[in-house]
Amino acid sequence: MGFAEQRFNVNLSILFTELPLLERPAAAAAAGFTAVELWWPWVDSPTPEQSELDALKKAIEDAGVQLTGLNFYAGQLPGPDRGALSIPGTESEKFRANIDVAADFAASLGCTALNALYGNRVEGVDPAEQDALALENLVLAARAADGIGAILLIETLNQPESPRYPLVTAPAGVGLVDKVNEATGLGNARFLMDLYHLSMNGEDLPSVIERYASRTGHVQIADSPGRGAPGTGSLPLEDLLDQLKKAGYDGWVGLEYKPGDRPSAEAFDWLSH
Repeated sequence: MGFAEQRFNVNLSILFTELPLLERPAAAAAAGFTAVELWWPWVDSPTPEQSELDALKKAIEDAGVQLTGLNFYAGQLPGPDRGALSIPGTESEKFRANIDVAADFAASLGCTALNALYGNRVEGVDPAEQDALALENLVLAARAADGIGAILLIETLNQPESPRYPLVTAPAGVGLVDKVNEATGLGNARFLMDLYHLSMNGEDLPSVIERYASRTGHVQIADSPGRGAPGTGSLPLEDLLDQLKKAGYDGWVGLEYKPGDRPSAEAFDWLSH
């Protein structure tokens, strides 16, 4: 099988960031990709002006690429934040204000996967309080996603880089998926399997794939260590993606890696090997 058998899309929040946001979809198309995904692009605003949303929609449409994944508002990402939905007060309110905005934008482009990042533990706040708030907000997000025919993704990050993030194992991520599906009865919450984060946690990736491929709504990759392109680290990504495919995963594989000290357009040479 190999890389040639996979459907790759490019995450425009980590690749092509040397370009202004509105130029990135066309750059991805020029590099040969038909699909893109994004973290919430307006880190300061869960509810940007309609003109900003329209401009990004037009850039994606003009480039002829499909938006296949979008994050809900997640605070300063990249940066110190790892989501907003479990953080009491202003951040949780921003997340809620963003739910319909993100869902409407996704719907306008036929995007059917919305990713909700949990948020860090807050000093002085009972973790149980954060978890209760998180479930409330995830239920709202799952309902909004269902309203546009989309799935809600829940992602596991890694302990070394996100020490205050509570979801740092595959079982923790999948356990929360189950809780959300139980609470909504919709069954549209799915696991986002990021092979880079899981490997940084020291998880047994073949075992994770075997156990959770059927619960997985999206896959993201970067090599480890370093979070660079495939071939820059030691992860057997080709074999792992083959295993995922054999286990029945036929969705997109998001390229969520750093291009290194070269233009992003040159960071895809591994694909032609």
